Amino acid sequence: MSRDDDPNLEESMNTPENEPVNGTNTDNVNGRVLPFTPRPDSASKPDEIPAQERRGEYADQLRRPVSVDPPAPRKPSWWETTREAKIRPLLPEWARSGQELADRVKWVALYAGHTTAYHALRSPTYAGILLVRSPRGLWRVVVATHRWIYDAEGKPLRVAAVSATEYDKYLKLAEVRSERIRKRGLLAFLTLLVAAAGVYLLASYSEALAWLLAALGVGALGKIGTPADKPLLGRAVVTSKAPKLTSEVVVRALAALGISGINQAVAKGPGITFPAPITRDGPGWRAEVDLPHGVTVTDVMERRDKLASGLRRPLGCVWPEPVSDEHAGRLVLWVADQDMSKAKPAPWPLAKRGEADLFTAVPFGTDQRGRPVGVDLMFANMVIGAMPRMGKTFSLRVLVLAAALDPWVELVLWELKGTGDLGMFEKVAHEYGSGADDETLEGAMNSLRRLYKELERRSKTITRIAKENRALCPENKVTPQLSRNRKLGLHPIFAAIDECQELFSHEDYKDEAKKLAEGIIKRGPAMGIILILATQRPDAQSLPPGVSANAGLRFCLRVMGQVENDMVLGTSSYKNGIRATTFGAKDKGIGYLVGATDDPQIVRSYYIDGPAAEKIVERAHVLREGHDTITGHAAGESIADSAARPAYSIVADVAAVIRADEPKIWSETIVDRLAALRPDVYGSWAELDGRAKANQLASAIKPWGIATIQVYGRTDEGKTANRRGVERSDILNAARFVNRD
Repeated sequence: MSRDDDPNLEESMNTPENEPVNGTNTDNVNGRVLPFTPRPDSASKPDEIPAQERRGEYADQLRRPVSVDPPAPRKPSWWETTREAKIRPLLPEWARSGQELADRVKWVALYAGHTTAYHALRSPTYAGILLVRSPRGLWRVVVATHRWIYDAEGKPLRVAAVSATEYDKYLKLAEVRSERIRKRGLLAFLTLLVAAAGVYLLASYSEALAWLLAALGVGALGKIGTPADKPLLGRAVVTSKAPKLTSEVVVRALAALGISGINQAVAKGPGITFPAPITRDGPGWRAEVDLPHGVTVTDVMERRDKLASGLRRPLGCVWPEPVSDEHAGRLVLWVADQDMSKAKPAPWPLAKRGEADLFTAVPFGTDQRGRPVGVDLMFANMVIGAMPRMGKTFSLRVLVLAAALDPWVELVLWELKGTGDLGMFEKVAHEYGSGADDETLEGAMNSLRRLYKELERRSKTITRIAKENRALCPENKVTPQLSRNRKLGLHPIFAAIDECQELFSHEDYKDEAKKLAEGIIKRGPAMGIILILATQRPDAQSLPPGVSANAGLRFCLRVMGQVENDMVLGTSSYKNGIRATTFGAKDKGIGYLVGATDDPQIVRSYYIDGPAAEKIVERAHVLREGHDTITGHAAGESIADSAARPAYSIVADVAAVIRADEPKIWSETIVDRLAALRPDVYGSWAELDGRAKANQLASAIKPWGIATIQVYGRTDEGKTANRRGVERSDILNAARFVNRD
């Protein structure tokens, strides 16, 4: 058998005899020698497996996928899902707010009244138009009646039957037409006969009623004859309806922001979802959006102008907001029907009636949706910053008015611009000054010194009360109960300095003013001392960082740059999208409010002009008179520099000039003795007449809860008289309390 005949015959290798197959000497080899290694599956021991095969086995184990995700949890039951679901309110927010509900009812009533009056004034014009159009209406009625009687609607069917030479069908249609003409003609004749009889009877019964029916008939015919494109009634109110907000519009606007994460999500599939339906929310639309993974709400807020362009809405209508209790990618987009600056400002709730209480939130302004926004002033300080003529002083005025309507609050007001913007508060202010002169600046510094010194006195008083009766002072802070006790002297003090940069940038006062303001802001809230600083130049020199950084409330209206923005609102506010630089010249009174809630708010402060503010101050003056809390500047007293003069107390001085054998004493006698005791302090009092002396002393001891009484006594000439005076026991009780402090 040849090699070619048997294909399974193996060919012997052409190697020299006795030479190993795997030898390395290949000089006399005609073919290529390949190394031979046994297969791993033929090995009986691990050592017989080649190294490269063993490495492959380990590599396969490493490459084998390992499950890292936990096993899929069981599907929650309906009960578990429902129990953890967010409950939606039964009523819309406007129906749950008494103020907003009242505003809506008032608006509906005004709208109905205006519409009625509008059309009533034009009723003669409407009557003339209807009279002119009534012949056309009559013609339309006659034509329509004729077509109905003679079965005009069936004519196309009859014509079609004739054209198709369907004579049987045509005959049936003709019979139906004849029957209809007979019945409809009879019905029309009877109706006309009854109508004529009714008109005749009514005309016989009452001519006026006949004319009324004739007028109604002409009006009805005129209405029928009115062309569709020329309506009779015009619009009493012209509105510009804002476009509806849809998911497609929102996604398109977000895709126009130039954020890569959003662009990729839109291009590859649904990366933007809506966890809740888009609904009406107040005067606008509200959309809740889940942004793509890695995109935050801050990224969108930084591009608010581009978002407004994508929505084709004015910048003042578009307000993106984060959701504090959700993840960083949950966006709430509210799009208003009208620019916030053009909307009608809401009235201040306390403008016409009511009192304020600084221990509760006081009304400050409204947000973009028109909802009221309040601020808690009692345990916080506030910084207000803006460029000139953007509503800074008007915003401050709202807070001062609220403090004035709380009769227990002592007002300390300094307006360092000199224009008298806070001049209406002189009637109720304990301290007041207006101007940029040295005397006014020195007065403002004296107020800061007095308040700084007052911190020490109050802290000792609060510490003592907390030790004696923890229930009265559970948190070592001023409480409403303690503030109403005049003997304690823990009444709230509301201090406001407008244009505070005049102090902080003054060459002689800046270091001391910075120290005093920082101390008051840090320690004052617990002691019942509130400091409000307003400036039109919010930079590091005019508003020291140590002062602004410790203010719990910040309100920033329009500013021009990032530095000013962060000086008022806090470091990195601009980077986080909280930018008061986006406000325009028309956005007066609109700014970012930080500290009132967890998230920054866009707030439009209530607008109260000068005359309206004066009326409110008059109400506050009457209110304070009823509580006997008009002191200091408002009472005609001169507030001396308590930091520069020796410490003294009016109560202690009065106690010192009353002898032990005088249980009751006249007020004018006390004033004369006080003038002899401290001529530099009480000397001017002695120059007054008897009644004025009594009034001056009564005003001075009133904050200590000491009332004057009628005292029977004798004059130096021996004559008896009944004059105003005090009881020595009341003075001694108050003096002992002062000595304990």
